[in-house]
Amino acid sequence: MAQLLTASGYEPVADPRRAHVLIVNTCGFIGPAKEESLRVLAELAAEKKSGQMLVAAGCLTQRYGSEIARQVPGLDGNLGTRRWMDIVDVVEGLNSDRRALQYKIPEAAPVLTDGGVRRVSVQGASAYLKIADGCRRPCAFCAIPLIKGTAVSRPIASILDEARYLQEKGVREIVLVAQDTTDYGHDLGLKNGLACLLKELTAVAPQIDWIRLMYAYPGAVTDKLIEVMASCKQVVAYLDLPLQHAHPLTLRRMCRPSDIDRVRRTLAGMRRAIPDLALRTTFIVGYPGETAEEFQTLLDFIGEVCFDRVGVFKFSFEQGTASESLGDPVPEEIKEERLQRLMEKQQGISLERNRAFIGRRLDVLIEGEGQGISIGRSYRDAPEIDGLVLVKGEIPAGRMVPVRIDGASAYDLSGVANNGD
Repeated sequence: MAQLLTASGYEPVADPRRAHVLIVNTCGFIGPAKEESLRVLAELAAEKKSGQMLVAAGCLTQRYGSEIARQVPGLDGNLGTRRWMDIVDVVEGLNSDRRALQYKIPEAAPVLTDGGVRRVSVQGASAYLKIADGCRRPCAFCAIPLIKGTAVSRPIASILDEARYLQEKGVREIVLVAQDTTDYGHDLGLKNGLACLLKELTAVAPQIDWIRLMYAYPGAVTDKLIEVMASCKQVVAYLDLPLQHAHPLTLRRMCRPSDIDRVRRTLAGMRRAIPDLALRTTFIVGYPGETAEEFQTLLDFIGEVCFDRVGVFKFSFEQGTASESLGDPVPEEIKEERLQRLMEKQQGISLERNRAFIGRRLDVLIEGEGQGISIGRSYRDAPEIDGLVLVKGEIPAGRMVPVRIDGASAYDLSGVANNGD
């Protein structure tokens, strides 16, 4: 949306008070995110000055468009996530007629993956590159298919063109994202589409240091994908594989892959093939019907597998999803207690995983510096969600430097830049 508006003569401003157009890109995935989106919209609407226009965009608007308009007096425009490319039309419509709410939320339209602009988001020396949008998985708790629609893969040629563009811009890391990256190419008739895409990316953008995979789906990590990750140096030894739970009965209620032994075999095979593989996963606690025994199975599982990174969410009841009929029977205090127990156990595991790197050298991508230290990430750390590496001395952002690790906490590492050996 920013690219489209800039191309039409608009300029971004950092201060909302100076803006002519206020756009809130909302989230409609879980309760807390919806509440935050509504709160920000309400605050901006209450403080809106004469001549300013307020537009709600994104997932929450796509799912609850008319309801959002009722809840936020002063809202001027609603733009669904499937029509984000219409942002200029919405703004121009408001410029010509402020009396009627501009409303672009088609329910049946498929998600569009390009819209005539690059699907990249550059943040310093890293960039997110979207390879697909939407999802065809049947997860009972998830509203994404209701919001986005089924999975639509972007053409390989478009993705490769953007990788070349990012290389020319000096980007050091590309993070591949989609609702399910391992499903890439299914709708295009490709077999092992993600593995094929990775091979082509490394060929057309050899100067990109790191290519990182996010949001893989259990059961869709193929032998070919493992082979490509193991053989291509640019593809970092990192995989985000949201498992959501470890008890077969819970997973069946979630409509997720429930063969945990297969998951164990996949993870073991990846660790054999990819030395120092960093594994990240996500779990939901308090899912309807989760018993103490089922939760204990989850606790035992993380102790057995020893993930490097774990994110935990409390179940969020969502109307319209397949799990709606199950209700939300697990009390909030039990959800919170289970979240705390799981995170406490994982902190000990993460600390031990981090301590194993003391004395070793890791390449670190520097993201900031000041007051005698620099902050960066190793291959084990995805932007914004994982840990950091604190490096003694001030090193310019964007540099990739070898660092000798000399300290570890549950989340972060520390060390000294070392250009030797």
